[in-house]
Amino acid sequence: MFEPIPDLSKARILVSNDDGLDAPGIQVLERVARTLSDDVWVVAPETEQSGAGHSLTLHDPIRYQRRGPRHVAVRGTPTDCVLLGVKLFMADHPPDLVLSGINRGGNMGEDITYSGTVAVAMEGTLLGIRSIALSQQFSDPDAVPWDTAEATIGEVVRRACAARWNREVLINVNVPDCPADQVAGIRLARQGKRVGSSRFSENLVERVDPRGRPYVWIGVEQVRGFDGADTDLHAIAQNCVAVTPLCIDLTDEGTMDAMGSVF
Repeated sequence: MFEPIPDLSKARILVSNDDGLDAPGIQVLERVARTLSDDVWVVAPETEQSGAGHSLTLHDPIRYQRRGPRHVAVRGTPTDCVLLGVKLFMADHPPDLVLSGINRGGNMGEDITYSGTVAVAMEGTLLGIRSIALSQQFSDPDAVPWDTAEATIGEVVRRACAARWNREVLINVNVPDCPADQVAGIRLARQGKRVGSSRFSENLVERVDPRGRPYVWIGVEQVRGFDGADTDLHAIAQNCVAVTPLCIDLTDEGTMDAMGSVF
C-alpha cells in the first residue's frame, strides 16, 4: 500500500503531461504543485503527444533539453518523460508523487485507454510512486476554464495523498467545465462508458493532398449519452470533480474462473 502523506510540504513532486512543456495546463499544475511543496520538477514532452497512450520510445535515441532549473523538455512520449525523470534527472532522490496534466480536455470513459495523461500516472505507478492524472473538461476551445482546475485540484491532491491506496492503483481526476464557484463537489466515481456514440473509428475522413497522395484524418467522437449515475461521465455532467481509482492489473478474475475448465 501507498502510505499517507499528510504533509506534502516535504514531498518531492514530478510534474509531467502529454500536451507539451509549454502547454497552459502544465503551467497551472506547476503553480498548484508549488503551493504543496518547494521541491517540484517538471519533465514533459517537447511537443504535444495527445493520444500517445502508454507508448515507449525503443528504436530511436531520446533527446532532451534543459529549459532551466528542474525543467526538462524531452523529445519523446509522456512515458519516456516519467522514466527519464525518475531514473535519470531525479535519480539521487526519486519523487514521492507524480502529477500529470492538467490535460486540455477530459479523460473519462473509454478515453482513458488512449490518454497520454493517464499514461504518465500509469508509468509513475509502475515505478512504485503514487501518481495522479488531472484533466480539465471544456466546451469552448478559446475559453478553457483553467481557473476552475487551479482552484480545485490542490485540495483533491491533498485529500488523495492523505489516504492509503493500493500500489497497483493510480488516481484519475477530471474537473468540470464550469466556473470554480459552480463546482458542485468532489465525487468518487467509477470509469464510465459512452452509449449511442460514434467512436473515432467511425469518423475517418479520407482526403487527397495537393500531390495526389491519400491521407486520413481521425475525426472527433460524437457522444449522445453515457451509462450509470455513479460514473466519471455523470459526475462531470453534474459539475462535480470526478475522482476515479484505476488499477493497472487488467486481469478479469471472473473470466479466469469461467475459462478454468477449458484451459
